Amino acid sequence: MYAASMSPIVAEQILMSTKIIMGKDGTTEGIDRLRQLERNTHYFRKKLKQKGFIIFGNEDSPVVPLMLYFPSKIAEFVRQLLRRGIATVGVGFPATSLTSARARFCVSAAHTKDMLDEALAMVEAAGRLIMVDYSQKQRCQEEIVY
Repeated sequence: MYAASMSPIVAEQILMSTKIIMGKDGTTEGIDRLRQLERNTHYFRKKLKQKGFIIFGNEDSPVVPLMLYFPSKIAEFVRQLLRRGIATVGVGFPATSLTSARARFCVSAAHTKDMLDEALAMVEAAGRLIMVDYSQKQRCQEEIVY
């Protein structure tokens, strides 16, 4: 009784987006964007891990959860990133278990490598400041390679 149907404009937008992704619009724009999103996602996740952050979620998902673990660190991490011009979402209890606090990043196909590198530098600075770069394993391996 409280449900609202989808507007025709929204339905048409969904149909057109699906056609573009499937290539039924006669271009490769959809598949090109999907490939770019995949590259951006893998790059962002790999670099965060190399910087010592613990990342959860599916490796192919453009939603990247960076584990903070302590609910008290959520607000300060989000604030530090916002000061640096990076928007992120802090997620804690009751949306997660009490010890599974995290920040969530959403990677886009529209992000360039330079944009991702700049964001990674900002995340690293904020993470080091409030000490949420918990993993030493990836950083040690990175130092050996170089």
